[in-house]
Amino acid sequence: MKTAAHSTLAMTCPRCRQGDMFPTGSFSFKEPFTMNDHCPVCNQNLAPEPGFYFGAMFLSYILTGWFCLAFVALFHWVIGWNIVSSFALLLGVTGILFVWFFRISRSIWIHLNVKFDSTHS
Repeated sequence: MKTAAHSTLAMTCPRCRQGDMFPTGSFSFKEPFTMNDHCPVCNQNLAPEPGFYFGAMFLSYILTGWFCLAFVALFHWVIGWNIVSSFALLLGVTGILFVWFFRISRSIWIHLNVKFDSTHS
């Protein structure tokens, strides 16, 4: 059985921890923002109410902000790149990871709000 942390990172249903929250892979740019309405395994509603994922926007902002600070600090102060090169690489990396940040924020948010139910696993 998956732990809560593993389920969150794997972006699976918080109730059964088996069904995928998203129909495509995390690094797929085909339908990047499409999310399953219900869990394909336990039928948990993955969008319980309008505006449910509003809090996930704040999580995404925080995660992305800290990632950007750490990334530029690593490349500028640890590796020794100049600031322009560090930011240029950051733009490329965040351009690839933006879908993952969006999805992981939603996964964290729903895992904070929906309890695990062992009868559905």
